[in-house]
Amino acid sequence: MLELRPTCEHCNNALPPHSLDARICSYECTFCAACVEHVLNNVCPNCGGGFVPRPISTGRLIPRLMSCFRPLLKPYRLKNGST
Repeated sequence: MLELRPTCEHCNNALPPHSLDARICSYECTFCAACVEHVLNNVCPNCGGGFVPRPISTGRLIPRLMSCFRPLLKPYRLKNGST
C-alpha cells in the first residue's frame, strides 16, 4: 500500500491525500511540486531517481491511514550550502 506522507520532506508544507501538489519517487519519498521543481531539480536526494505526481486518495480508509504516518522532515543542503 502506498504510504501517504502528510508533508513535504524538505519544506514541511502540508500534502493531504487529495493534494495535486504532492510528488513521490519510486521509494515513496514525498515532496511538494515547488521543492521538486525549484530546489531538487526533479532528482530525489535520497535515491537519485525522478519524481511523479502522487496518486490522489479520497477513500474512506484515509483518516485511519493518515494517523499511522508521521511527517518526515529532512531539509536538504544544496551544493551551494543553502536549503
